[in-house]
Amino acid sequence: MRRALGILGCCLALLPLLLPAARGSPHRLRRHPRPDGSRSGGLGTADSACKNRPLDLVFIVDSSRSVRPEEFEKVKIFLSKMIDTLDVGERTTRVAVMNYASTVKVEFPLRTYFDKASMKEAISHIEPLSAGTMTGLAIQTAMDEVFTEEMGTRPATFNIPKVVIVVTDGRPQDQVQDVAASARTAGIEIYAVGVDRADMQSLRIMASEPLDEHVFYVETYGVIEKLTSQFRETFCAANVCALGAHDCEQVCVSNSGSYLCDCYGGYALNPDKRTCSAVDMCAPGRHECDQICVRNNGSYVCDCYEGYTLNSDKKTCSAMDMCAPGRHDCAQVCLNNDGSYSCDCYEGYTLNADKKTCSAVDMCEPGRHDCDQVCVRDDLSYTCDCYQGYTLNPDKKTCSRATVSSLVTTEESCKCEAIAALQDSVTSRLEALSTKLDEVSEKLEAYQGRQQVV
Repeated sequence: MRRALGILGCCLALLPLLLPAARGSPHRLRRHPRPDGSRSGGLGTADSACKNRPLDLVFIVDSSRSVRPEEFEKVKIFLSKMIDTLDVGERTTRVAVMNYASTVKVEFPLRTYFDKASMKEAISHIEPLSAGTMTGLAIQTAMDEVFTEEMGTRPATFNIPKVVIVVTDGRPQDQVQDVAASARTAGIEIYAVGVDRADMQSLRIMASEPLDEHVFYVETYGVIEKLTSQFRETFCAANVCALGAHDCEQVCVSNSGSYLCDCYGGYALNPDKRTCSAVDMCAPGRHECDQICVRNNGSYVCDCYEGYTLNSDKKTCSAMDMCAPGRHDCAQVCLNNDGSYSCDCYEGYTLNADKKTCSAVDMCEPGRHDCDQVCVRDDLSYTCDCYQGYTLNPDKKTCSRATVSSLVTTEESCKCEAIAALQDSVTSRLEALSTKLDEVSEKLEAYQGRQQVV
């Protein structure tokens, strides 16, 4: 068997020729009639009808301290050559690569790359992690973080096999047996590839049955790439779609010697499982748009109502601030209104008929003020006043007729009488004085006359 071949050191360069032929396993190469009635022979002549069946395939590679840098480069070459043999694609085989030592790193999950060039480029940049050999942890991480629909694993209803290929040169430092058993119970098929000092018992503990088809061994990393032909034979299945032996209207997907029909984007498989019909991607229940769904070449994009903006998730919408600078044309005041806006004016101004600009108003116009009698304009406001004979009340709005108390009237009356009496007295004395002056004047004139005669 393979382990015996490795241990005995038989000619590794001829390993693909020495390993046993297919045992009837669904993972082995089957020969199918050609359209002309002949049968395909070796791998070189079977390329048109023999493609690997669709897989969700995860490589788990050991990069512990025992793997020297130049040996790890050989592992990366092996991975690249393996990818060359696979029928890689979103609808065919999806590939993920994990790197482990004491820790585990998912280099890329199943959902990241669907073409060989991108995968091989990513593999070329993988760096070893150095210490430790936590193989059980690596398998557990594959179950928890890689074999999930979020990371690209296809739903169970698709019946796509989940496959792990573990490449290691040492003995696991953790409990790999229970973890590997859980993985197998979960439907994950495990292939174990041992190199150089790899512990064969550990390889057999983690691998799926039958062990002679799931355990591989090579003496050095220098010849590990020789295993690619073995895996190609293992994963090969008849490509019924390539043979044209199907009745799918649009897309034929090979499935372990049989096939399934599928449709192009924007089409749905009819109940007959063969033909396709165009679908309205914006029909209720088919899209995740919060507000508006726009059909787009067999798919759709989301949009929002006026006054809303599409969020970063490209599905939901949020009301935008319509009153932000540059979004409105209000002259004075902008009011947000559920995705829209309206204009208003400062106090003392009124909104014009265009609902945007404002004009100053006469605050003393009828109906604009609450003055009882007189309104006095004061810039953009007003104050109240009263007619003559009235006084403004404390509310600064209403007026009351002015009244004089009896005490004030009596006092004012007394003052007036005293003044009048004083005036009369002064007048009387002035008149008496004036009379005396007249008399003195007459006497003076008479005296002056007598002096002139003498």
